[in-house]
Amino acid sequence: MICSASSPYGLVSVSTDKNKLNVPFIQQFLKDIYWAAGRTIEEVQTTIDHSFCFGIYLNDTQIGFARVITDYVVFAYLMDVFITEKHRGKGYSSVLIRSMMTEPKLKDIKIWRLATSDAHFLYEKFGFKALENPEKMMEKKVI
Repeated sequence: MICSASSPYGLVSVSTDKNKLNVPFIQQFLKDIYWAAGRTIEEVQTTIDHSFCFGIYLNDTQIGFARVITDYVVFAYLMDVFITEKHRGKGYSSVLIRSMMTEPKLKDIKIWRLATSDAHFLYEKFGFKALENPEKMMEKKVI
């Protein structure tokens, strides 16, 4: 466990223990969200196996998830960040992101990136901003 705090709704904790993650819960959420639509449980497990993962729990029940793909020095990409609908608007996203940004294993990272269509306000609180030179970025999609 990397942090734990009381809230008006109970005990909130964030953990990087992959054994504690509820993979069916994560897949159930991701399969219907715009950025991961259709992702199978096997694909979710593969992404977890190859990422540094964070689960957020309310009274030991998982309410959200996020993962980081990184080399632990130069670059990190923040992915699959979510809090279930029932628990949004209570500050849990900020608890989750703050835990990631202050995780000692990630302290040396120079460049953090992410993609979002609707949560700019959240990430801006943690220093994220639009790319300085988006024309330098490229991507390849295999659909």
